[in-house]
Formats: sequence, structure tokens, C-alpha cells
Amino acid sequence: MNVAQLAAVDAARAARVLNEVREARLAGQRARVAPRPVIEQSWDRLLRSGVDPDHDFRSGLLSSDEVRRRREESPLKEVLPVLREGLLSVADVAHHIMVVADQDGRVLWREGCTPVLRKADGLGFELGADWREDVVGTNGVGTPAVVRRPVQVFAAEHFVRSHASWTCAGAPITDPRDGRLIGVVDVSGPLETMHPATLAWVDSVAKLAEARLRERHLNALERLRAVAAPVLARLAGRAAVVDRDGWTAAVTGMPYTNRIALPKSTAPGRRWLPALGLCTLEPLDGGWLVRAVDEPSSPGSTRIVLDLTRPRRWSVTVSGGAGAWSHELSPRHAELLYLLAVHRGGRSASGLAGDVFGDPGRTVTVRAEMSRVRRYLGGFLEHRPYRFCEDAEVEVLLPDDPRDLLPHSTAPAVAGRRGTGS
Repeated sequence: MNVAQLAAVDAARAARVLNEVREARLAGQRARVAPRPVIEQSWDRLLRSGVDPDHDFRSGLLSSDEVRRRREESPLKEVLPVLREGLLSVADVAHHIMVVADQDGRVLWREGCTPVLRKADGLGFELGADWREDVVGTNGVGTPAVVRRPVQVFAAEHFVRSHASWTCAGAPITDPRDGRLIGVVDVSGPLETMHPATLAWVDSVAKLAEARLRERHLNALERLRAVAAPVLARLAGRAAVVDRDGWTAAVTGMPYTNRIALPKSTAPGRRWLPALGLCTLEPLDGGWLVRAVDEPSSPGSTRIVLDLTRPRRWSVTVSGGAGAWSHELSPRHAELLYLLAVHRGGRSASGLAGDVFGDPGRTVTVRAEMSRVRRYLGGFLEHRPYRFCEDAEVEVLLPDDPRDLLPHSTAPAVAGRRGTGS
């Protein structure tokens, strides 16, 4: 059923049909028409999580001070003029309201038609309200945040019965620097205000907001580039100036790369970065000066410990002149690094494919996984064949019981070593 088309022609009939669909689905019966996939998937999530469709649950509102604090810290405040310009004038005339929520589903801004704002109060759709899907059911704020795409929710497509007199269309807004969800913009109103073009309208304005964020980021990089030019001109060797998120403003003595992965807690001093190896980090206005330490390391100065002792908590820890850092491993990466630790002479892609899958032909999968491993182990792994670098001391910590070695692994080479305890 095309909900938008039916609602545009006869909203009351569409609401009746959707109510029948919802009641049949909640009763475990088959309806004469199926719910839209995005709605059915949302209902399935909510049924599994135990949300009560017949009772309107509301978590506590944020205090006005907390709402102000979140507004000040949210990147959404930078694009609020874009959202207002694109949505408010039409929303007010069409008896809608515009709602902007943060990444936690908390309503931070709410503007538009005054009578509709009062109706929203009756639903608990207020400033500071928690509008996550797993709190209030399928809706135009929480559901787009879960599926990371625009969603329109009409009438009884709302999971909670008390929201069935409402219609809403929401689109996620992501940070163009890292793809992180920073919030959702939603246009909502009473049932009779539904229009089939609302979703496309809201999505286009959300994309305009993301474009404004991208423009601000590029402008910030330009300003940082102006700061970087005289600094880099005085340096020899490899160096880069990056913003606080690792996006590159300028480089010298090395190929340009769009972004350099920085530690989660970046601080001045020596750090090991996957892209460059050992580096020194110095703060700049708006970013960091990253200087590669191009000095040979002494044999055995780097120690790599592969810890396989804890089920599902496998990790690799690297320690050396830049200090120590750890990375938690996925099951596949734990298998691959274990096999490379066992075969210090190295393994080819086909050899690893045979070890892991029992099929030497699955080299494409192995190369893709090893490429992901090299993102965090970088210069400590060599290829052709794949192996740990010769200068590193590699230690493997195994579980006390050999049968607990990567117990869920089906890799033939791992299964074969469970019996030997090596």
C-alpha cells in the first residue's frame, strides 16, 4: 500500500486501513495489506524490546538549564537558521511544527503553529522530552535515528496507540567530518495535515543543513592552512597540520592524505599513529602539528602482545618508545593475528585463506580483512607475505585450557591447534 498516495486522497480511510494493519500485527494475525517494511521492522524491534503499544510512556523531561547546555554544545545550533528558513514558514501555514532533537533523541528546539504546539504538549512532545524509538515507539524522531534515513510515520503506523492521531516526517542530520549522527529534524502535525511531499521536503532541508556544516568545516580547514603554511615552511622531514578530528590542512615531505587517524584522547607528545608510525604532536590554533619521527628504532624496541585469554575480549597491545596502546579485536582479526604470530616467517594471502576458510581461493576476503588490520597496526605488519615486522617482539597470551583458544572459530588452522595447546 502506498500510504502517502492514499492519505493524500482520503486521509480518514488511510488511517482506518492502517489501524486495521496495526491491530492485526499486534495480535499476531495477517492483515489484508502489509505494513511498509521500515514500519514493520520498527514494530518488530519494539515488540522485542517490550514497549507497551497501549500505554504512553514518558521519561523525565530535561531541565531548562540542561536543554540550554545541550543547545550550546550541539553542532545543530550552527544550522538552525537553515532549518528555520527551509521549514518554518511553510510549516506554520500548513499547521505543522518543526522539531529538532539531538543524537540522544532529546527535543532541543520546537517551533511552529501555536495550536499544534499545544496539541504536541498533550502527547509529551515537549522541550527536553526523550523521543527515542525504544522509549515512545515508532515516530519521526526516534525511527530515523535508528535507520539513519528519512522516515514518514502516518497515523497508526505509530506503535503507541495514543500517537495515532499524529503524522510526522523526520530526517537524520550527520556530521560530514565523520558521519556521526548529531540529530534529527522533524515536521509533525495532526493527522489531517499529512502531505505526500512532506518527507522529501524535510529530507532536502536536512541535506542543506549538512551542506552548511560541510562548508563550515572546509572554511575552518582553510583558516588552519593559513596558520600551517609558515610553520611547515621551516620544517624538514615529514610533517602535517591537521584539525582536531585529523582532517589534513597541509603537508610537507609526504604525500597528501585526506585524514590522519588520531588517538581518541589526543595530547601533546610522542604518539604512534597507524599512518605515519612514531610522531610528535604539537598543538596549533584549531588543530595539531604532526611530525614523523624518522629515526630507526632499535631491534626489539617494540613489543606486541596478542591477548587471547578472555573469551570475546581479545586484544592486541603495542608498547614502545611512544608508550603503549591497545586495540580490541574482532573474531576474524584475532584469528588472523594469531596465525601470523604462529607463522613468524609470514603467510601469503592464499595461505591465510586456507588456514581460515579451508579454501586457498578466498584471497579477496583475506586481503580485505588484512587491509582493515593494517589501519591500526600499520607499520608493524608487512605484506608479501603478511607478517609481523622483524624488529618487533611478539608474544601470544593463550587461555589455560587449549580448548578455549578462540572457541567459536571454525578456521581449520585454529581448530588444529586447540588440541596441541600451542
